[in-house]
Amino acid sequence: MLEPFAPKKNKMMEHKAKSIRAFIGAKNFEVSRSFYRDLGFKENVIFHNMSYFETNNLGFYLQDAYVEDWINNTMVFMEVNDVNNFWKELIQLELTSKYDTVKLVPVRELDWGKECFVHDPSGVLWHFGEFI
Repeated sequence: MLEPFAPKKNKMMEHKAKSIRAFIGAKNFEVSRSFYRDLGFKENVIFHNMSYFETNNLGFYLQDAYVEDWINNTMVFMEVNDVNNFWKELIQLELTSKYDTVKLVPVRELDWGKECFVHDPSGVLWHFGEFI
């Protein structure tokens, strides 16, 4: 007699993670480095073609690598305490005057919270949001 198949219960893995760090490409590495410093991130140069940008123990790697499909489909969400205040400070940076391809989209309210958008010099789409 066959016994019924009973799937094994998987034990939940404990990550004990300290950070998650995305890798972001750049069409023009030097321009993107300048942009992220202007945006308030601290740069840590790792190699001549890669830097780690951080703020409050959060960060990402910027690479001197450009694959159009990859860049055009890269999005990063960063939660901020007060998106309206973040937007006011963002506007004061005058990033669209300094960087030809940077685009800013004002704060919009949604059912889950509020967010604004920034397209970096390469086209990476950043969501800066605040949850309800």
